[in-house]
Amino acid sequence: MTPKPPRIAPPEFGAPMEAAHPSEAARRLLALRRSASADRMTEPGPDDETLDAILEMAARVPDHRKIVPFRFIVFSRAARVRLGDVIAERFVAANPDATHERIEAERRKLLRAPVVVAVVACIDSAHKTPAWEQELTNGAVCLNLLLAASAYGFGANWLTEWHSYDERVMNALGLKGAERLSGFVYIGTPTEKPRERQRPQMAEIVSRM
Repeated sequence: MTPKPPRIAPPEFGAPMEAAHPSEAARRLLALRRSASADRMTEPGPDDETLDAILEMAARVPDHRKIVPFRFIVFSRAARVRLGDVIAERFVAANPDATHERIEAERRKLLRAPVVVAVVACIDSAHKTPAWEQELTNGAVCLNLLLAASAYGFGANWLTEWHSYDERVMNALGLKGAERLSGFVYIGTPTEKPRERQRPQMAEIVSRM
């Protein structure tokens, strides 16, 4: 059995830290990062100890005034089955003519990968940190989650899909007040390699003043 990479313990609060971490491996990860298809994942996924380390890395993001405007929901398989029933029910309500196959596909969406984590945005609109900055922090959390999963050797995919915006689904997840879903992150072992996608033309999106 391949030994697990050791957990990288965070330093004590207030400890001096390096401002930069030159790393060819990190540069390669950032340059070649690619999402794996949630529909093409299988076991194994990260075990509980590894997932805890991945989530700890995901939470290490820029966060203006350190208000932590996010939280994670880690699903057991039973919880994903229950939520899948809610998703299927809501899909049928919106699409009464849907085929049985399509309904079952919606029901099984959260079973596509061994591990599924919901990232919940807990935006405090009354806080002096603008809501937009809190939302940007949530996006950074989701990307960090993808990067951390990849660094541990797993494929990952960050998806929202229609059910992330459905009120009944959000209620079933226990979201409160103004909480919203930043998305579901699927983590597992890819059954096939993703292909390179089209990238922005840098000359079209970079300007200098």
